[in-house]
Amino acid sequence: MCVVCGCADTSHQHDHSHAHPHEHGHAHEHGHAQDHVHVTPSTGDLHYGAGSARVSVPGMSQARAIQIETTVLGENDRLAAQNRAHFEGHGVVAYNLVSSPGSGKTTLLCATLEALKTRAAGLPVAVIEGDQQTSNDADRIRATGAPAIQVNTGKGCHLDAQMVADAFARLPLHDHAHAHAHGHDHDHGDHDHPHGAVLFIENVGNLVCPAMWDLGERAKVAILSVTEGEDKPIKYPDMFAAARLMVLTKTDLLPHLDFDVPKCIEYARRVNPGIEVLLVSARSGEGLDAWLDWLLQPLEAPAEAAAPAADELARLKARVAELEAQLAAKA
Repeated sequence: MCVVCGCADTSHQHDHSHAHPHEHGHAHEHGHAQDHVHVTPSTGDLHYGAGSARVSVPGMSQARAIQIETTVLGENDRLAAQNRAHFEGHGVVAYNLVSSPGSGKTTLLCATLEALKTRAAGLPVAVIEGDQQTSNDADRIRATGAPAIQVNTGKGCHLDAQMVADAFARLPLHDHAHAHAHGHDHDHGDHDHPHGAVLFIENVGNLVCPAMWDLGERAKVAILSVTEGEDKPIKYPDMFAAARLMVLTKTDLLPHLDFDVPKCIEYARRVNPGIEVLLVSARSGEGLDAWLDWLLQPLEAPAEAAAPAADELARLKARVAELEAQLAAKA
């Protein structure tokens, strides 16, 4: 994980040099360095996440990796708790959108912002965009009329709680939240938004590291496009285990793909039995209303949030059958 590999903390890179004053030419001579590696006897496959730290860093013991992770994440969790209290105290609901690069996060977000203008007119919204470089995504968001702050992480592979706090302080939503919290009572009329405001945090495209970094969000939303493999949830289980909702995007392409929707949902619920699932196409608008429903409803406790798996799977299977029929009709 990035906590110990260097992008979050580089202070550990040379602290092990004193441990081996003798010369050594071959790493395999030191058995202790490989104690955390599991080898599948039949194939020779290597599993470097089998140790107590669930990560491998050359020259670093599992105990040291755990120590660094605990220190770094502990400080981030403290800052995330401050963010969460700040958001909740001012009626801001924050969603952390996570995915691999190219899943359609920004396209979905732009469509969402446009749809909210009608569905929840007057609802204050803002976006924090995370990438290693460029302001391309923030520029796309600003083109919708929504305020956005770009956070470029450089070599970093994820946003952290301090970055989110710094970016939020620069958004107009921050000022609105403070004004709303300090006695500026007003009638919201019939607007379909029980929250005071919504903050979308589009994380750096990465299905690994953002899973373990709390930003103070109300929920993580894992976005997976149907142009990716349906086995992503079991390949990257930490992300889908941490997510409250999985959104399958680009569903307008399903008639042209071999993506197995029920199998993908089965995999996601194998690592997270309570995860909710939505199918959405930002291009056609299909599923967008259900996505807005999910965003705008007050979040329940995790144990109460998931719809019965059998009912939802049946609905999704019916949708897949519909798409297959469309494809057959075109043939």
